[in-house]
Amino acid sequence: MNTPAVTSPANGNLMGKLGTWLMILATVALGFIMLVEVINILFYDPYSDERFLFKLSGTLASVDIGTLTYLMFGSLLVALMMGLPLAFVTGGLGVAFIYLVGDSLMLNIIPSRIFPMMTNSDLAAIPLFIFMASMLERAGLIEEMFNVVYKWMGGIGGGLAIATIIASTILAAMVGVIGAAVVTMGIIALPAMLKRGYDHKIALGSIMAGGTLGILIPPSILAILYAVVAQQSVGELYLGSVIPGLILSTLYVLYVGIRTRINPELGPPVPEGERIGFRQKVMLLKDLVAPLILVFLVLGLLFGGIATPVEAAGIGSFGAILVAMKHRVFSIATLRDASVTTAKASAMVLWIMFGASVFVGFYILQGGQDFITESILGIGLSPYGVLLLLMVLLVVLGMFLDWVGILLLAVPIFIPIVKALEFPGLFGFPAVAGDDVVLWFGVLYLVNMQMSFLSPPFGYALFYIRGVCPPDISMGTIFKSSLVFLAIQAFGLFICVLIPGVVTWLPNLVYG
Repeated sequence: MNTPAVTSPANGNLMGKLGTWLMILATVALGFIMLVEVINILFYDPYSDERFLFKLSGTLASVDIGTLTYLMFGSLLVALMMGLPLAFVTGGLGVAFIYLVGDSLMLNIIPSRIFPMMTNSDLAAIPLFIFMASMLERAGLIEEMFNVVYKWMGGIGGGLAIATIIASTILAAMVGVIGAAVVTMGIIALPAMLKRGYDHKIALGSIMAGGTLGILIPPSILAILYAVVAQQSVGELYLGSVIPGLILSTLYVLYVGIRTRINPELGPPVPEGERIGFRQKVMLLKDLVAPLILVFLVLGLLFGGIATPVEAAGIGSFGAILVAMKHRVFSIATLRDASVTTAKASAMVLWIMFGASVFVGFYILQGGQDFITESILGIGLSPYGVLLLLMVLLVVLGMFLDWVGILLLAVPIFIPIVKALEFPGLFGFPAVAGDDVVLWFGVLYLVNMQMSFLSPPFGYALFYIRGVCPPDISMGTIFKSSLVFLAIQAFGLFICVLIPGVVTWLPNLVYG
């Protein structure tokens, strides 16, 4: 009979001490290398062969772009697998490779990459929309919204799950922040569905899929970032994402409705005694008046071309404060908490932007863009085959990186590839006009990021919901609950590829 091996406390302590010493040695070695390089920079002529002990500057100057690609992205993968934060990994590796390939003077690339982003006015909309989301969340708006939709839809089969999706759709048009939507709806809607015997997969899937709509439906923060990187109009991208977002929301509702119609036990309706009359339902709508006015005001000003994204976000932030006052929850403490949340989230986004901009910018300057483009186009795939490959790569990246990192690492490389292709249409459907390719690909990218949030094993929404689930719901159940909704998102993506007008019709109608 074999007995299982047991790790003794002594072995555990030895491994811990070994790891600590390795970390100390690595830190000392890095510090020594940096000291030597600083001495070389300060006291030795950069154009001569003189050096103090050794000189790492320019040691990779003769490396070809293929090898450099493996070194740069391999180092990035290793650093991320070690658990180091993306915000500092990309920038740190970018600076290191600039120095190793070039010299100290080549470090001037860094400010030339960062400064144009710092002066881009569209980025000011990001903290304003995050503040708007934080303030509306603290106003108790999500609870009220779910209560209203729940009272309206609870009497039908699967009504609570449908109410969750509808409430999440409305919420996405208000805040555009996924984590807050998934967690808050999980706290509010999940206990109500489990209490009434809902199937775990439908309950969890509706919360996660509904929450991810915030990445697509305006005012999506990710759409602003894509517009900045791709030099695309934010207003056009917002308009282009409206119909796909509503299509996905409708598909979620149809799936839940059909499944619960076929098998009512999966989502039983609310008991007769808990339902309310039509008059009471109408009275409940007054709770949605203020937030819906705010949504239509912000998006109306933006879509109508009356206000820029920054101006619309500023109006939305002020309106969120008024909504909080109306709900009698506004205070200095609430304002401080919302401001701190905004500062943290904005700092994270901007640091990742700066670091990734340096990393990718240097790679492109070394000829990386041409190398990737030639490698992908050289495979011999059709334009739609190349597009499928890019979409698969985005989903795979979404399993390991966050959405800001994917945008800044992949999109600057992917956009020139897409621009170089012509999309004549599939199965007799219209072609994608050349002027609309970047806009069309942007919406496909946003839908793709939705899929990455639901993709096992590392999709962010899976872990957001895990934090608010009862202990008896396993991670395996959460994974399984995401698969059907992931397939629905893939079908929605296919619709956008097959019928480009779903994306381009509304922006062309408004902007011409």
